Amino acid sequence: MLSDSDLTALLITLKLAALTTLILLLIGTPLAWWLARSRWRFKFLIEAVIALPLVLPPTVLGFYLLIALGPNGPIGGLMQSLGGQPLAFTFTGLVIGSVFYSMPFVVQPLQSAFKAIGTRPMEVAATLRASPLDRFFTVAVPLARPGFLTATVLGFAHTIGEFGVVLMIGGNIPGQTQVLSIAIYDHVEVLEYSQAHWLSGGLMVLSFLMLISVYALNRRFSFHNMGDST
Repeated sequence: MLSDSDLTALLITLKLAALTTLILLLIGTPLAWWLARSRWRFKFLIEAVIALPLVLPPTVLGFYLLIALGPNGPIGGLMQSLGGQPLAFTFTGLVIGSVFYSMPFVVQPLQSAFKAIGTRPMEVAATLRASPLDRFFTVAVPLARPGFLTATVLGFAHTIGEFGVVLMIGGNIPGQTQVLSIAIYDHVEVLEYSQAHWLSGGLMVLSFLMLISVYALNRRFSFHNMGDST
């Protein structure tokens, strides 16, 4: 069964995943909209930076974030000069690292969803004198619901499964920065396979259920849109 430290790690993990996903949706939505609509010739550079965590080893990204958030880094040094504490080995540091690491899993589905809308619905709304902001919230966002669902689930699930980045930035401080993936590693390291099975199996079931929900709801949205078009 789960120990108190395991339950604490579970709560920290869920809190980290929820907060990271919320921040990514707030940041990623306007960014994805701009990427989907912009004709800037160097847009691919921004897309490459966003997609970098997909190919970069997590420990590499975690290492450079650790340097940046540490007392001698630009961000950590600035925090220290303002009377605060460096962000390395803190929950806030975990959130910052998770935002960077999970960004492509939120931005890319949203960008694809916005691209799929096309220009016609927005042009029709413009002829009805809807403002750009009104067109975005009343036309683009509802039409991009499958993309928002996919982005939310993938961002949340990917954050839950993080290991290398969170270990580099947050270390392994029980009750503060120890997340489920690190707790599983600790159990395996001391041959506590029963506890590792409970945590690993729970994460596997949770991830599988979230993916099932995404595919089922996207399938429902597709049938609904087909019915509307006929």
